[in-house]
Amino acid sequence: MVEFSFPKRATGVRILVGPQIHMNKNFKYLGSISVFFVSVLLISNIASTKIVDLKWFVFDGGTLLFPLSYIFGDILTEVYGYKRTKRVIWLGFFMALLMSLVFIIVGKLPSAPGWNNQGAYDLILGLAPRIVIASLIAYACGEFSNSFVMAKMKILTKGKMLWVRTIGSTLVGEFIDSILFIVIAFWGILPNSLLITLIISNYIFKTAIEIIFTPVTYKVVGFLKKKENEDYYDNDTNFNPLTNK
Repeated sequence: MVEFSFPKRATGVRILVGPQIHMNKNFKYLGSISVFFVSVLLISNIASTKIVDLKWFVFDGGTLLFPLSYIFGDILTEVYGYKRTKRVIWLGFFMALLMSLVFIIVGKLPSAPGWNNQGAYDLILGLAPRIVIASLIAYACGEFSNSFVMAKMKILTKGKMLWVRTIGSTLVGEFIDSILFIVIAFWGILPNSLLITLIISNYIFKTAIEIIFTPVTYKVVGFLKKKENEDYYDNDTNFNPLTNK
């Protein structure tokens, strides 16, 4: 482990570059943030079943909340590092998969006598396999891209200009997420003009949320770095999302 101290920039915060020691540390708030991250993901997936028209923007309902998952992803990467964040991203992936499978299985089970809402259930929660696949692929690619860019930019900027890293990583992650989800889920179903409108509206709205919440992100990051005594740099990190090294 190599330990540096920069009292002028982050008093009382250790900047650790020791992967094994880092992974063995116990953090007070990591579990809570992980719960918020996964909860936002699951709620967003359900809300995405409705297409919302706000005149200037047309997007799925999940877009109202989903950008928060990228904010939580930025916070996790900035404070705890890519490897910790990778675990949380995969946790969200498998919870979203489990949720989708449960909805589909329950929808296929025979309805009880007197319960006449099967049609409504199928429309809202009877997720088509194509939607499930699109959501999972877009989520994984977008979140891992966001975390990767965030971690790399932190090294390049030497930990300065947090706003550049949070916004820059979101621009990449949300772009990948928006295109993959809408194209995989709706290509050949919706008119091409509407697909383009959805992609642009989703992208602009999601990145705008990131920008608006930047002051909040600063506050949360500063709080966590002080309380957790952690400010991790991914200098020796293996960024392959499929390995645990």
